[in-house]
Amino acid sequence: MHAQRSMKAAYTHAMRDRRIVRNQDSHEFTDSSRGERLQRVMADAGVASRRECEALILAGEVVVNGHLVNTLPAWVDFAKDDIRVGGTRLKPSEQHVYIILFKPRGVVCTNSDPEGRPRAIDLIKHPLNTRLYCVGRLDLESSGLLFLTNDGELANRLTHPRYEVHKGYEVVLGGSVDESDLKQLEQGIYLPEREGEGSRTSRSELRLIKRDREKTTIYMELREGRNRQIRRMMQRVGHPVKKLRRVKFGPIQLKGLAVGEWRELMSAELRTLRRAAGLLAPRPGHAPKAGAKMTSTLSPTVVVKPKSDRVGAGIDVTPNTRILSTAKARANPKATVAAKAAPVRGARVPARGSSAPARGTSGAKRTPSAKAPTRGGASREAPRSAPRGAAKAAPRGTARGGR
Repeated sequence: MHAQRSMKAAYTHAMRDRRIVRNQDSHEFTDSSRGERLQRVMADAGVASRRECEALILAGEVVVNGHLVNTLPAWVDFAKDDIRVGGTRLKPSEQHVYIILFKPRGVVCTNSDPEGRPRAIDLIKHPLNTRLYCVGRLDLESSGLLFLTNDGELANRLTHPRYEVHKGYEVVLGGSVDESDLKQLEQGIYLPEREGEGSRTSRSELRLIKRDREKTTIYMELREGRNRQIRRMMQRVGHPVKKLRRVKFGPIQLKGLAVGEWRELMSAELRTLRRAAGLLAPRPGHAPKAGAKMTSTLSPTVVVKPKSDRVGAGIDVTPNTRILSTAKARANPKATVAAKAAPVRGARVPARGSSAPARGTSGAKRTPSAKAPTRGGASREAPRSAPRGAAKAAPRGTARGGR
C-alpha cells in the first residue's frame, strides 16, 4: 500500500514538473537490442498505463540492476534484469488463460457465494491453478456457453455494450407466441430498472425455431447484457421462460462439449474473439465467399470461381466463350480465352476440316473438299460434319444421280 502511494505521488509530481530532459544518456540501457522498452515492460507487469510509467521513470522512481534510470528511451530484458519501482521489484504478470465451459443448471457464476452453492470455477481444474473470472454471467437456472479468463481487458470489452459483442440464446417459452409478440421482442421492450426510470432494450435478432400450442422455441441474439434481460422481456409479453441456454458468444459456438465439460480456447478462436472485441485489426481483404462469381472486363466474358470450387482446367467458362488450347488451360489456371466469341445461339459449329454454311444463308457452299456428282454416276455422300441438307444440294444443270 505504501509503495502504491509513493508511486502515485511520484507520478503526480512528474506530471507537474515539465523541466525533465528525456533524451540525456545518463544510464547504460540505451541499446535497443537488449529487449523491450522499459515503460512497456512496466505496463505489462501491471504497474500503470504506459504514459504513467513514463512519468514514474522521469521522476526517478525506477532502478534497473541497481542503476537509477530517469531518462528515456531505455530498453531492458525482463527475464534477466532486476527492475524495481519505488523499491518494489517487478514480478512477471501471470499467464493469461482462456476457457469455455458448458455451464449446467444450478451452478452460480460468482466467485464468492455466501450460500455455498456450486460455482462455475469449481468445475475448472486447470494445471496453472489460476484465479479465473466469469465473463457474461448466466443466472442459476440458465445453462450453456460460459467464458472464463484472467484477462481483464478482454473481459471488459466482451461485456461492455459499446463493443457490441453479441451473445446467442436458445429460449423455450410457455405457450404459442404470436407474430406480434415476436416482432415486439425483436424491436425492443421497455424494462424498468431498480434505480431510475429504465429504458428500452436495443434491437435484437430473433428467429423462430419451433412453435406449437404448448411451447415456442426461438433463437435470440443480444448485444447488451442486462440483469436477467431475456427472462424479464419474456415476462413482459406474457410468456415465461421454461428453458434458457446460451449457444454462442461472439464468434465462439457451443460445440463439442457435454454439460459440465470445459476446454481452453484454440489460438484461432482466441484471435477471432479478440478481433470481435476490437483488440485486433480486421483482416485486410476477405476472400470471396464460396460460389461468388467475379466477372472479368474482357470480352467474351469469363467467370472465375474460388479455388475450392474450380473444376477441371481450373476455370468456369460461360457458353459464349472458347478455350484455345486445353494444354495451355491446364498449365495456366487463368486460361487463354479466344478473342472471338462463339457463333450466335442456334448456329451449328462445324468440325475441324469440314465446310460450314455462311451465316445467314441456307444450304452448303461449294468447296474443293466436296466434289459434285457426275452425270450418270452415283452421288458421293457429303462429309458427316457438313450441315444437314448438304448432300441434297447440287449445282445447276447436273442430275441428282443416275438410276
